[in-house]
Amino acid sequence: MSKHWVYAFRAGQADGDATMKELLGGKGANLAEMSSLNLPVPPGFTITTEACVHYYKNNSELPEGLVAEVERALAELESTTAKGFGNVDNPLLVSVRSGARASMPGMMDTVLNLGLNDATVDGLAKLTGDERFALDCYRRFITMYSNVVLGVSHHSFEDILDDHKDRLGVSVDTDITAKDWRRVVSDYKDMVKSELGHDFPQDPKDQLWGAVKAVFGSWMNDRAKFYRKMHDIPEDWGTAVNVQSMVFGNMGETSATGVAFTRNPSTGEGVLYGEFLLNAQGEDVVAGIRTPQALTRRAREEMGEKSPSMEESLPDVFAQFKSTVDILERHYRDVQDVEFTVEQGKLFMLQTRNAKRTSKAALKIAVDMAKEGLITSQEALMRVDPGSLDQLLHPMLDPKAEKVIIAKGLPASPGAASGKIVFTADDAVRLSAAGEDVILVRDETSPEDIHGMHAAKAIVTARGGMTSHAAVVARGMGRPCVSGAGEMQIYSDRGEFVARGQTFRHGEVITLDGSTGEIIKGAVRMIEPDFSEDFHQIMAWADEFKRLEVRTNAETPADARTALGFGAKGIGLCRTEHMFFDDERIAAVREMILADDEAGRRKALAKIQPMQQNDFAELFRIMDGLPVTVRLLDPPLHEFLPHTEEDVRIVAEASGVGAEKLYKRTKELSETNPMLGWRGCRLGITFPEIYESQLRAIFHAAVEVQKAGGTPVPEIMHPLVATSQEMVNLTDMTHRIAAEVFTETGTKVAYKTGTMIELPRAALLADKLAQSAEFFSFGTNDLTQTTYGISRDDSGRFLNPYIEKGIFDKDPFVSLDQEGVGALISIASQKGKTTRPDIKMGICGEHGGDPASIAFCHAIGLAYVSCSPYRVPVARLAAAQAAIGSAK
Repeated sequence: MSKHWVYAFRAGQADGDATMKELLGGKGANLAEMSSLNLPVPPGFTITTEACVHYYKNNSELPEGLVAEVERALAELESTTAKGFGNVDNPLLVSVRSGARASMPGMMDTVLNLGLNDATVDGLAKLTGDERFALDCYRRFITMYSNVVLGVSHHSFEDILDDHKDRLGVSVDTDITAKDWRRVVSDYKDMVKSELGHDFPQDPKDQLWGAVKAVFGSWMNDRAKFYRKMHDIPEDWGTAVNVQSMVFGNMGETSATGVAFTRNPSTGEGVLYGEFLLNAQGEDVVAGIRTPQALTRRAREEMGEKSPSMEESLPDVFAQFKSTVDILERHYRDVQDVEFTVEQGKLFMLQTRNAKRTSKAALKIAVDMAKEGLITSQEALMRVDPGSLDQLLHPMLDPKAEKVIIAKGLPASPGAASGKIVFTADDAVRLSAAGEDVILVRDETSPEDIHGMHAAKAIVTARGGMTSHAAVVARGMGRPCVSGAGEMQIYSDRGEFVARGQTFRHGEVITLDGSTGEIIKGAVRMIEPDFSEDFHQIMAWADEFKRLEVRTNAETPADARTALGFGAKGIGLCRTEHMFFDDERIAAVREMILADDEAGRRKALAKIQPMQQNDFAELFRIMDGLPVTVRLLDPPLHEFLPHTEEDVRIVAEASGVGAEKLYKRTKELSETNPMLGWRGCRLGITFPEIYESQLRAIFHAAVEVQKAGGTPVPEIMHPLVATSQEMVNLTDMTHRIAAEVFTETGTKVAYKTGTMIELPRAALLADKLAQSAEFFSFGTNDLTQTTYGISRDDSGRFLNPYIEKGIFDKDPFVSLDQEGVGALISIASQKGKTTRPDIKMGICGEHGGDPASIAFCHAIGLAYVSCSPYRVPVARLAAAQAAIGSAK
């Protein structure tokens, strides 16, 4: 059976439906679904994603049969609309839009008003009795087609239009007459011919295939590729192309165009949210060329706007629109992002899709819909992206802090950030890569800015509304954004902006509050976030369904308390070497490492042990009744060796050893490859007094807390074990020191001893290690490093090129390599259980906070994941989603 390349849709019927997103793309599938629901959708047809995939696999050749199918679909569209494509007296005009299966707003190309030429524009003028309208459409078409298909810069057209406005003394497009639009069109065509060496194309069918190929081509443009990489969208999906009969929002004061959300995508409030423009086409709303108006009277009043809302200026159409979007939300059981046009008082729906939303809004919408009975609590959990919770968990502006407001715009995407001003996307990327926090300041953003928006901490635009490109993309990224800050005059070429009489230049620091729309001079103090009832409800539901426990990686009381407040069930990794980074402690550790005999080491350890004992006692008190997994000292020596003359002098004074001797000892201990050198259990076995001191500190702390009425649960973890004999040696040491401390104190504390599996050999011989180890914790940072043979400290130079070339799908240090490293974890898990069926296993590398890695841990039956404190809620939600997903 031959492949079907084209699917049509028309009022009351469609060849496809909402389940066919893989084939028709999200836009095409939803247009078909809306048509089947008998909603007012302009008729059209969709060219499938498979046609795009074929196009790329066959050197940009269209698939056989596609042209014939499009011809048939066009004939049906002409019959349905009673218009002719290219007909001079009654022309059919179409839009050509992209539509991938995953929403990629603004990343690919669109062409409107296709089918216009020097003859059909006059036919359209006669048919409508409005020459000005017809010429307005034609100049828009020439601009879009020339830019998208022919590669002519849109700035060239803007310059011509600005010259005409200056000549006429007008500021807005709607003030230009038909006569003057005709002159603009003539100048546009002359410029195109001058740049390209040929006339603007006049044949509508040539125009159509040029646009179709351009949409296919835009699947591989730089901004689309960047967006796919950012959102893990596979390159081989391709995009569909939607060809739809045009409806016109620029036919006078009873016509309009707009964008709306069925609930507020910033806050989640259950009110209609959006903007519209009278006498305009769709791109006018998002481009920021004109200031949009509110949809509802309430929104207009809240914003203090004078221009009437759609509810007030087009009440009958608004009532129909409100009823239609309510139907869509109930049908899709999710918040909808819709585009619509009103043509001379008649409503048309151009698109619907599940709306992108902020984390705060996602929580509220999910909880509200579950309480409304629209979805279940399990579905509510699956609606929230675990990674997006990150933007809720970090500080916000302190309301008591002094601030100097330099400008104000629309609160387009919530959150707050401080950073250095940059005016170009490339500067944002460059400074961000150098470790700087930056805020991207633009007149308006465009899809070409996507890389800079991702690099920036926040975005400010002088133009554009709440549904502008900047606002929509920022909300999707979780970036704070203020749009439409019209009091800012931005001079990108000079690297400065002026606001309220002050000039601010590239590199100066400003602060942005995306929740209030304020732009503030300098940096502003931040405070910890206040969590909503919706957040706590989602977390409570997550705990009902998850099987994996979530612990934290913490060494300080502050981190431990933060993690406990976020719902951590203990500490899965306490890195004892991280307890030594303050000046007093690091000097004692250096003294211990540089000592050339046991007596010298014990002298230094005597200074360190009380410090560690106090630290462990505090952690046991905070995590009362919950496990605290303490990893014994595992410092790559280069991190602790003194590097300056001052460092050596301090150690010399503390130890009484001459500086010259210490310099010599430092050289003796330097290593070619410290990450694979004298570290971990190798240090503890070579110099057992080091681990013995730490073990005494741990057990004395546990006894102290237990005597005071607490319930310490210590788990002793030995790092970098490679052989069963190492594990036997270390386990014997642990039990011996524990027995000594319990005898000395007359108190016994329950504890476990285990190992961190971070070497391939350890994973492959896990059955032997489990003879001594009571638990395994997979140290996935080092296990990834040793499995790949890649230094995680040096891999940044080549990982991105590897990902760009498709050699790696993702950075293996960010998301677990399930095929390789994951296979070793699975082997170790199975082998460990054959020896010790009740052995407890978890992971404690950075992957413990990555949702995809958490799903893998659930699937292979691990007991817990451990992650940084601020990732604990992310991990709890991801663990619940893994459990719900595996139960389907």
